Amino acid sequence: MSDRIEKRFTALKAEGRAGLITFVIAGDPDFETSLKIIEGLPKAGADMIEFGMPFTDPMADGPSIQAAGLRALHAGHTMKRTLKLVRAFRAKDKETPVVLMGYYNPIYIYGVDNFLADVKAAGVDGLIVVDLPPEEDDELCLPAMKAGVDFIRLATPTTDDKRAPVVFRNTSGFVYYVSVLGITGTKAPDLISVAGNVDRLRNFTKLPIAVGFGVKTAAQARSIAKTADAVVVGSALVSAVKDSLTKAGKPTSKTPRAVHRLVSDIARGLRS
Repeated sequence: MSDRIEKRFTALKAEGRAGLITFVIAGDPDFETSLKIIEGLPKAGADMIEFGMPFTDPMADGPSIQAAGLRALHAGHTMKRTLKLVRAFRAKDKETPVVLMGYYNPIYIYGVDNFLADVKAAGVDGLIVVDLPPEEDDELCLPAMKAGVDFIRLATPTTDDKRAPVVFRNTSGFVYYVSVLGITGTKAPDLISVAGNVDRLRNFTKLPIAVGFGVKTAAQARSIAKTADAVVVGSALVSAVKDSLTKAGKPTSKTPRAVHRLVSDIARGLRS
Protein backbone atom coordinates (compact mmCIF):
# COMPACT_ATOMS: atom_id res chain seq x y z
CA MET A 1 0.00 0.00 0.00
CA SER A 2 1.19 3.53 -0.80
CA ASP A 3 2.62 5.24 2.27
CA ARG A 4 0.27 8.19 1.89
CA ILE A 5 -2.83 6.03 1.41
CA GLU A 6 -1.91 3.77 4.31
CA LYS A 7 -1.15 6.69 6.61
CA ARG A 8 -4.42 8.39 5.71
CA PHE A 9 -6.56 5.34 6.45
CA THR A 10 -4.62 4.73 9.67
CA ALA A 11 -5.31 8.32 10.74
CA LEU A 12 -8.99 8.02 9.84
CA LYS A 13 -9.28 4.86 11.91
CA ALA A 14 -7.66 6.66 14.85
CA GLU A 15 -10.19 9.48 14.45
CA GLY A 16 -13.02 6.96 14.36
CA ARG A 17 -14.55 8.20 11.13
CA ALA A 18 -14.83 7.41 7.46
CA GLY A 19 -12.84 9.40 4.95
CA LEU A 20 -14.10 11.61 2.14
CA ILE A 21 -12.64 10.88 -1.30
CA THR A 22 -13.42 13.55 -3.89
CA PHE A 23 -13.44 12.89 -7.64
CA VAL A 24 -12.97 15.66 -10.18
CA ILE A 25 -12.07 15.53 -13.85
CA ALA A 26 -8.53 16.80 -14.41
CA GLY A 27 -8.57 19.89 -16.62
CA ASP A 28 -12.29 20.64 -16.23
CA PRO A 29 -13.23 23.28 -17.32
CA ASP A 30 -9.63 24.39 -17.99
CA PHE A 31 -6.21 23.80 -16.50
CA GLU A 32 -6.03 26.89 -14.28
CA THR A 33 -9.52 26.51 -12.81
CA SER A 34 -9.01 22.78 -12.32
CA LEU A 35 -5.83 23.46 -10.34
CA LYS A 36 -7.65 25.97 -8.11
CA ILE A 37 -10.40 23.41 -7.48
CA ILE A 38 -7.96 20.63 -6.66
CA GLU A 39 -5.72 22.74 -4.45
CA GLY A 40 -8.70 23.77 -2.32
CA LEU A 41 -10.14 20.29 -1.80
CA PRO A 42 -8.10 19.25 1.27
CA LYS A 43 -8.94 22.47 3.12
CA ALA A 44 -12.61 21.95 2.23
CA GLY A 45 -12.52 18.50 3.86
CA ALA A 46 -11.29 15.98 1.29
CA ASP A 47 -9.12 13.23 2.74
CA MET A 48 -8.09 11.87 -0.64
CA ILE A 49 -8.43 13.09 -4.23
CA GLU A 50 -9.20 11.16 -7.39
CA PHE A 51 -8.20 12.87 -10.63
CA GLY A 52 -10.35 11.62 -13.49
CA MET A 53 -8.26 11.16 -16.65
CA PRO A 54 -10.32 12.64 -19.52
CA PHE A 55 -11.21 10.13 -22.23
CA THR A 56 -13.48 10.27 -25.27
CA ASP A 57 -15.34 7.02 -24.51
CA PRO A 58 -15.85 6.72 -20.72
CA MET A 59 -18.20 3.74 -20.74
CA ALA A 60 -18.77 3.57 -16.96
CA ASP A 61 -19.56 7.27 -16.58
CA GLY A 62 -22.86 9.06 -16.72
CA PRO A 63 -23.73 12.26 -18.60
CA SER A 64 -22.19 14.67 -16.05
CA ILE A 65 -18.74 13.09 -16.04
CA GLN A 66 -18.83 12.45 -19.80
CA ALA A 67 -19.54 16.14 -20.37
CA ALA A 68 -16.78 17.17 -17.97
CA GLY A 69 -14.26 15.00 -19.80
CA LEU A 70 -15.24 16.58 -23.11
CA ARG A 71 -14.91 20.08 -21.61
CA ALA A 72 -11.39 19.23 -20.51
CA LEU A 73 -10.44 17.70 -23.86
CA HIS A 74 -11.86 20.67 -25.77
CA ALA A 75 -9.74 22.92 -23.56
CA GLY A 76 -6.65 21.05 -24.75
CA HIS A 77 -6.19 18.70 -21.82
CA THR A 78 -3.92 15.67 -22.26
CA MET A 79 -2.40 12.96 -20.06
CA LYS A 80 0.78 15.02 -19.78
CA ARG A 81 -1.29 17.94 -18.49
CA THR A 82 -2.98 15.64 -15.96
CA LEU A 83 0.45 14.74 -14.61
CA LYS A 84 1.39 18.43 -14.66
CA LEU A 85 -1.66 19.07 -12.47
CA VAL A 86 -0.51 16.41 -10.03
CA ARG A 87 2.98 17.92 -9.89
CA ALA A 88 1.56 21.39 -9.28
CA PHE A 89 -0.66 20.04 -6.49
CA ARG A 90 2.25 18.11 -4.95
CA ALA A 91 4.38 21.26 -4.87
CA LYS A 92 2.05 22.58 -2.15
CA ASP A 93 0.63 19.38 -0.63
CA LYS A 94 2.91 16.47 0.22
CA GLU A 95 0.42 14.50 2.33
CA THR A 96 -2.99 14.16 0.62
CA PRO A 97 -3.18 10.88 -1.33
CA VAL A 98 -3.78 11.26 -5.06
CA VAL A 99 -5.34 8.56 -7.24
CA LEU A 100 -5.77 8.65 -11.02
CA MET A 101 -9.01 7.10 -12.25
CA GLY A 102 -9.98 6.30 -15.81
CA TYR A 103 -9.54 3.92 -18.72
CA TYR A 104 -6.68 1.92 -20.15
CA ASN A 105 -6.63 3.31 -23.70
CA PRO A 106 -4.87 6.63 -22.89
CA ILE A 107 -2.37 4.77 -20.68
CA TYR A 108 -1.67 2.22 -23.43
CA ILE A 109 -1.10 5.03 -25.94
CA TYR A 110 1.21 6.81 -23.49
CA GLY A 111 3.18 3.58 -22.94
CA VAL A 112 2.89 1.65 -19.69
CA ASP A 113 6.54 1.96 -18.65
CA ASN A 114 6.68 5.67 -19.40
CA PHE A 115 3.34 6.22 -17.74
CA LEU A 116 4.32 4.48 -14.51
CA ALA A 117 7.65 6.30 -14.35
CA ASP A 118 5.98 9.68 -14.87
CA VAL A 119 3.12 8.87 -12.49
CA LYS A 120 5.53 7.91 -9.73
CA ALA A 121 7.68 10.99 -10.30
CA ALA A 122 4.61 13.27 -10.23
CA GLY A 123 3.49 11.97 -6.82
CA VAL A 124 0.53 9.73 -7.72
CA ASP A 125 -0.26 7.10 -5.09
CA GLY A 126 -2.74 4.82 -6.84
CA LEU A 127 -4.57 3.93 -10.04
CA ILE A 128 -8.15 2.91 -10.73
CA VAL A 129 -8.52 1.61 -14.28
CA VAL A 130 -12.10 0.53 -14.69
CA ASP A 131 -11.79 -1.53 -17.88
CA LEU A 132 -8.89 -3.79 -16.85
CA PRO A 133 -10.26 -6.94 -15.15
CA PRO A 134 -8.08 -9.22 -13.00
CA GLU A 135 -7.53 -11.49 -16.00
CA GLU A 136 -5.41 -8.68 -17.52
CA ASP A 137 -3.22 -8.01 -14.47
CA ASP A 138 -0.03 -8.40 -16.51
CA GLU A 139 -0.98 -5.34 -18.58
CA LEU A 140 -0.79 -2.72 -15.82
CA CYS A 141 -1.71 -3.98 -12.36
CA LEU A 142 1.42 -6.00 -11.65
CA PRO A 143 3.82 -3.46 -13.22
CA ALA A 144 2.14 -0.68 -11.20
CA MET A 145 2.48 -2.53 -7.92
CA LYS A 146 6.12 -3.32 -8.75
CA ALA A 147 6.66 0.41 -9.32
CA GLY A 148 5.18 1.21 -5.92
CA VAL A 149 1.84 2.52 -7.20
CA ASP A 150 -1.31 1.00 -5.71
CA PHE A 151 -3.73 -0.70 -8.09
CA ILE A 152 -7.20 -0.15 -6.65
CA ARG A 153 -9.87 -2.54 -7.84
CA LEU A 154 -13.60 -2.02 -8.28
CA ALA A 155 -16.13 -4.40 -6.71
CA THR A 156 -19.82 -4.21 -7.58
CA PRO A 157 -23.16 -5.60 -6.34
CA THR A 158 -22.58 -8.53 -8.72
CA THR A 159 -19.17 -9.42 -7.24
CA ASP A 160 -20.28 -12.65 -5.59
CA ASP A 161 -18.39 -14.86 -3.16
CA LYS A 162 -16.84 -16.85 -6.00
CA ARG A 163 -15.60 -13.80 -7.89
CA ALA A 164 -14.44 -11.72 -4.91
CA PRO A 165 -11.16 -13.62 -4.24
CA VAL A 166 -10.20 -13.19 -7.91
CA VAL A 167 -10.98 -9.47 -7.86
CA PHE A 168 -9.01 -8.83 -4.67
CA ARG A 169 -6.02 -11.07 -5.46
CA ASN A 170 -3.71 -8.25 -6.61
CA THR A 171 -5.62 -5.27 -5.24
CA SER A 172 -3.75 -2.77 -3.09
CA GLY A 173 -4.45 0.59 -1.44
CA PHE A 174 -8.18 0.13 -0.93
CA VAL A 175 -11.20 -1.47 -2.55
CA TYR A 176 -13.65 0.77 -4.40
CA TYR A 177 -17.17 -0.63 -4.02
CA VAL A 178 -19.55 0.57 -6.75
CA SER A 179 -22.82 1.11 -4.91
CA VAL A 180 -25.16 0.86 -7.90
CA LEU A 181 -25.50 -1.15 -11.08
CA GLY A 182 -24.97 1.05 -14.12
CA ILE A 183 -23.11 4.29 -14.85
CA THR A 184 -22.04 7.05 -12.51
CA GLY A 185 -24.36 9.69 -11.13
CA THR A 186 -27.66 8.30 -12.43
CA LYS A 187 -29.04 6.33 -9.46
CA ALA A 188 -29.15 6.74 -5.71
CA PRO A 189 -27.49 3.91 -3.79
CA ASP A 190 -29.62 1.37 -1.95
CA LEU A 191 -28.15 2.00 1.49
CA ILE A 192 -29.29 -1.30 3.00
CA SER A 193 -27.82 -3.27 0.10
CA VAL A 194 -24.57 -1.28 0.30
CA ALA A 195 -24.15 -2.06 4.01
CA GLY A 196 -24.78 -5.76 3.48
CA ASN A 197 -22.37 -6.06 0.56
CA VAL A 198 -19.60 -4.08 2.28
CA ASP A 199 -19.87 -6.38 5.30
CA ARG A 200 -19.84 -9.45 3.04
CA LEU A 201 -16.79 -8.30 1.07
CA ARG A 202 -14.80 -7.82 4.27
CA ASN A 203 -14.63 -11.61 4.43
CA PHE A 204 -12.33 -11.51 1.39
CA THR A 205 -10.04 -8.54 2.03
CA LYS A 206 -8.38 -6.69 4.88
CA LEU A 207 -8.05 -3.54 2.78
CA PRO A 208 -10.19 -0.47 3.53
CA ILE A 209 -13.40 -0.30 1.49
CA ALA A 210 -14.54 2.95 -0.08
CA VAL A 211 -18.06 3.31 -1.51
CA GLY A 212 -18.92 5.49 -4.49
CA PHE A 213 -21.25 6.04 -7.50
CA GLY A 214 -24.47 7.95 -6.82
CA VAL A 215 -23.44 9.59 -3.52
CA LYS A 216 -24.57 13.21 -3.72
CA THR A 217 -25.62 14.39 -0.26
CA ALA A 218 -24.23 14.64 3.25
CA ALA A 219 -27.07 12.39 4.47
CA GLN A 220 -26.19 9.62 1.99
CA ALA A 221 -22.49 9.91 2.86
CA ARG A 222 -23.20 9.77 6.59
CA SER A 223 -25.32 6.63 6.19
CA ILE A 224 -22.71 4.86 4.04
CA ALA A 225 -19.96 5.86 6.47
CA LYS A 226 -21.55 3.64 9.13
CA THR A 227 -20.11 0.59 7.35
CA ALA A 228 -17.54 1.88 4.82
CA ASP A 229 -14.04 3.18 5.49
CA ALA A 230 -14.47 6.03 3.01
CA VAL A 231 -17.12 7.61 0.80
CA VAL A 232 -16.44 8.74 -2.77
CA VAL A 233 -18.27 11.76 -4.18
CA GLY A 234 -17.83 12.55 -7.86
CA SER A 235 -20.78 13.34 -10.12
CA ALA A 236 -22.18 15.89 -7.66
CA LEU A 237 -18.88 17.81 -7.70
CA VAL A 238 -18.63 17.63 -11.48
CA SER A 239 -22.21 18.95 -11.70
CA ALA A 240 -21.26 21.81 -9.36
CA VAL A 241 -18.56 22.79 -11.86
CA LYS A 242 -21.03 22.72 -14.76
CA ASP A 243 -23.67 24.71 -12.90
CA SER A 244 -21.15 27.47 -12.11
CA LEU A 245 -20.13 28.09 -15.72
CA THR A 246 -21.37 30.93 -17.90
CA LYS A 247 -23.80 30.25 -20.74
CA ALA A 248 -20.75 30.10 -23.00
CA GLY A 249 -19.29 27.38 -20.79
CA LYS A 250 -16.58 29.55 -19.26
CA PRO A 251 -15.53 29.39 -15.60
CA THR A 252 -16.03 32.25 -13.18
CA SER A 253 -14.62 33.08 -9.76
CA LYS A 254 -17.59 31.11 -8.38
CA THR A 255 -16.48 27.83 -9.96
CA PRO A 256 -13.90 26.64 -7.40
CA ARG A 257 -16.04 27.97 -4.52
CA ALA A 258 -19.08 26.01 -5.71
CA VAL A 259 -17.13 22.76 -5.52
CA HIS A 260 -15.47 23.59 -2.21
CA ARG A 261 -18.79 24.51 -0.58
CA LEU A 262 -20.32 21.16 -1.52
CA VAL A 263 -17.24 19.29 -0.28
CA SER A 264 -17.37 21.19 3.01
CA ASP A 265 -21.05 20.35 3.46
CA ILE A 266 -20.47 16.63 2.89
CA ALA A 267 -17.33 16.63 5.03
CA ARG A 268 -19.23 18.20 7.93
CA GLY A 269 -21.87 15.50 7.53
CA LEU A 270 -19.24 12.78 7.78
CA ARG A 271 -17.65 14.33 10.82
CA SER A 272 -20.89 14.96 12.71
